[in-house]
Amino acid sequence: MSVYDATFVNSELSKPTSIFGLRLWVVIGIFVGSTIVLLLFLLSLCLTSRRTNKKLAAAAIADVTPPISKEIQEIIPTVSHDHHHHHRPIAAAPEIQIDIGKLEHRVVFSDKAPSSGESLRSNNVNYASDGNQSNNTSSYGGPEVSHLGWGRWYTLRELEVATNYLADENVIGEGGYGIVYRGVLGDNTRVAVKNLLNNKGQAEKEFKVEVEAIGRVRHKNLVRLLGYCVEGAYRMLVYEYVDNGNLDQWLHGDVGEVSPLTWDIRMNIILGIAKGLAYLHEGLEPKVVHRDIKSSNILLDRQWNPKVSDFGLAKLLCSERSYVTTRVMGTFGYVAPEYACTGMLTEKSDVYGFGILIMEIISGRTPVDYSRPPGEVNLVDWLKTMVGNRRSEEVVDPKLPEMPASKALKRILLVALKCVDPGAQKRPRMGHVIHMLEADDLLFHDDRRGGRDSSISTREHHQQDKSPAVKVDTKHFHEGSADRSDAEGSRDHHHPNRWR
Repeated sequence: MSVYDATFVNSELSKPTSIFGLRLWVVIGIFVGSTIVLLLFLLSLCLTSRRTNKKLAAAAIADVTPPISKEIQEIIPTVSHDHHHHHRPIAAAPEIQIDIGKLEHRVVFSDKAPSSGESLRSNNVNYASDGNQSNNTSSYGGPEVSHLGWGRWYTLRELEVATNYLADENVIGEGGYGIVYRGVLGDNTRVAVKNLLNNKGQAEKEFKVEVEAIGRVRHKNLVRLLGYCVEGAYRMLVYEYVDNGNLDQWLHGDVGEVSPLTWDIRMNIILGIAKGLAYLHEGLEPKVVHRDIKSSNILLDRQWNPKVSDFGLAKLLCSERSYVTTRVMGTFGYVAPEYACTGMLTEKSDVYGFGILIMEIISGRTPVDYSRPPGEVNLVDWLKTMVGNRRSEEVVDPKLPEMPASKALKRILLVALKCVDPGAQKRPRMGHVIHMLEADDLLFHDDRRGGRDSSISTREHHQQDKSPAVKVDTKHFHEGSADRSDAEGSRDHHHPNRWR
């Protein structure tokens, strides 16, 4: 460049401009600097946006597909190590292996790990609510079931169609862990579908507990688990449909001046619940402790047969352990005192809740009712006071169509009082409770048919008038049924099917 050209450029760049009178070279410098800063800002914004999108995508994937496999496979009963006794090893509870995201969902139950390449399969099985099995390949292409044949895997689409897409009008119950809908499957089977609420992994826990506790259980007094659905974030359990409401509704709901629950119906309900619990405690290995026995968890069919439901809080208890320490859970008024104080859970905790339930069925009162006078708030304390004052007839539900026989009433109250004994070891086993209830039932019906000798009845009533009520109950119960119960208890130890 010549000296002339350089002088020309310098003179041009040094000329003032209309922008605040700045020279041209200053304006050009500001423009170039601003452009560079803008480009760097856009570049950093682009990089930040891409990183944010990746994090959101990863979080969305984590929400849609929670890590269920690790949680659900962990179905192994706790076995204590006893150095003083040698026991035969107990087979572990069946594991649930779940594969998601494949063309077909596969559920496998196994007592041992399958060998390489081994596939455990079985034909689809439909279970109707009456308890009959039928091999059936559904028209909507049902997925596989376990090789044990106790249930099947339902797709989310099936259950949405069955419940009219979880419509509000199909809601039949709801609690802290889920909402229950009525539904009709493609083969016209009526079912109850529990949609578990995924609160901090609670759906995973309840899903695992219920499948583990009652997936393999078959008993006429236990609600049957037909199948389940694990799809995306959904966890659903499919039960048989019991179409007559629950015991709480019939005891405390608006049923009119006279309850349809007669004395015989109430005794049948109590006996049915006892048989269901006895099967859980004494007919299974590992035994199942329900942990939430209450009237709203007792469903009734049209013949007033009871079915124990809602195993979301259940615990498995191996024969090598007499108790398990766990966080205290249950329903206020039904929880055993030793469990509430120490967290030590045994089957006797269910026995206590069953005793409360007997009192509730007989009296028509809730376990705790703050609307009543101070001495009647707690059902157990009030009933003990009434029995101790020989006023047993006054504890009967006023809506009962007819008063029961005095002897029958005192016998069932004695059973209830034994079940709620403050000392857990003094409470009877559910198998013994069944013997007491059946003896009571037999004598009660004999009295109503006039089959017992009138002179014996007169003498017994005369003895009742001379002695305190509770002592009379104890004496008559032990004379009439205790010896028979003990003898039969040892005999039935080898026949758990007695409670079926």
